Amino acid sequence: MKDSTFTSRDRWPIWLWLFSLFLTGSLAVAIQVALGNNPAGAAAVALTFLLFWAALSTPLPISLDDKYLRVGGASIERSFISKAVPLSARDMALTRGREADARCWMALRFWVSSGVKVEINDPRDPTPYWLVSAKRATELAAALNTGD
Repeated sequence: MKDSTFTSRDRWPIWLWLFSLFLTGSLAVAIQVALGNNPAGAAAVALTFLLFWAALSTPLPISLDDKYLRVGGASIERSFISKAVPLSARDMALTRGREADARCWMALRFWVSSGVKVEINDPRDPTPYWLVSAKRATELAAALNTGD
């Protein structure tokens, strides 16, 4: 098998940061109107820490080495992967929506529109494929498809 490694962690886009900051500010203003400045300040600080914690913990880590594909907390041996297909935003929407197989395993992030469909060939596992959100979908699929 060729040496093909891949690592990705799709972070929040700027629009999601701005939207989250807007919600945090709106909630702080609502608390300030109802309860005063001190509770509003405390809420703003707590919500800001919560926001940064969410931004750091929600990106989907994807790694690929010679033996395993790891997505989030799940992993699969490369020998069970038959092929990987990069999906455009439109194809991804169809595959995770009306064309989805109920037995598939999905690792999706709503802020990532493209992805990869990783077809599984394991006789002991009824999961037909993994559907994974990835900004660098073409690169991940190419790395998965390199092999013997």
